[in-house]
Amino acid sequence: MNQLIAWADDSALRILLAAGLAIVLGLVAHAVGALLVRRVTRNLPLASAIAQACHAPARVVLPLIALQAVWQIAPHDFPLIAGVRHVNVLLLLTGLTWLGLRVVRGATQGLIALHPLQVEDNLNARRVHTQAKVLANTLVFGILVTGLAAVLMTFPEARQFGASLLASAGVVGLVVGIAARPVLGNLLAGLQIALGQPLRIDDVLIVQGEWGRVEEITGTYVVLRVWDQRRLIIPLQWFIENPFQNWTRRNPEMIGTVFLWVDYAMAMDPLRAEALRICQRSPAWDGRHCKLDVTDTAAHGVQIRLEVTSANADLLWRLRCDVREGLVDFMQRHYPQHLPRMRAELDARPALPGVAP
Repeated sequence: MNQLIAWADDSALRILLAAGLAIVLGLVAHAVGALLVRRVTRNLPLASAIAQACHAPARVVLPLIALQAVWQIAPHDFPLIAGVRHVNVLLLLTGLTWLGLRVVRGATQGLIALHPLQVEDNLNARRVHTQAKVLANTLVFGILVTGLAAVLMTFPEARQFGASLLASAGVVGLVVGIAARPVLGNLLAGLQIALGQPLRIDDVLIVQGEWGRVEEITGTYVVLRVWDQRRLIIPLQWFIENPFQNWTRRNPEMIGTVFLWVDYAMAMDPLRAEALRICQRSPAWDGRHCKLDVTDTAAHGVQIRLEVTSANADLLWRLRCDVREGLVDFMQRHYPQHLPRMRAELDARPALPGVAP
């Protein structure tokens, strides 16, 4: 009896020592692997970003994998071995889920860092930012659901519950489908936006009469930063089901118009020369187009339209304001008599007898 107890104590001590050694080996393997990965990815920004993001979860996952091997070879009559194995599996699944989330995060940050938005032609950068962020949100959702499902499947009760649900899968699927329709619709809309890219990060949109830039694209909605610093929150599915204006879909260059009314006696050549001079003086003009035309006539005057171009929507707004102000100032100084005016003709005929003048 004493020999059996001594053997059991010796066996338990060996298993515990093996567990401690497994943890040490896991940490050593992590340190050596981190050093090697850091050297290999030194000149690879994307791989380096993923490696840095995975550093912390890998330091947890590797010892847990080593421990799991020790618990699996331990005798089945070892005290509490079933519970220890289960807890280790739960911790390992949690660590792997954490590792997967950090991989997605590192890849997203690496791609964004490789394509900065602070460049003159950021069309490709905005495309990459949009795809990276939207696909990252979708992957994060999938990893979390998979990790939670894997954890629940380690419990026999959960497996039985799942089997009972499958027995009534028709009704349950219908109810879940109706309840999750907005979520699934936005998720699918996010994939469509990431692949088709009707809009991107930093695009200029007109949505329901509001002018703004796409500030953020999440897994369920888009944040539009309006010009007056308001934020318009729009579900992703809305962009799939409704038309909207995208001013920077292919090229940020734009054409804008300035309208003015002048008197019929106003000559157009001085206005054309002054408009060109104003455009050439403005830093917002890109030099492509500056054209003045008469587009309408009315009883009170003539309508002129000036078409100007700029590299983007922000500069175009500034240029239009400069041109409008400059032309009004030019006419006030040089041709005030040709500003729009109301005309009236007085009847000078004598009054009829018996009618008050």
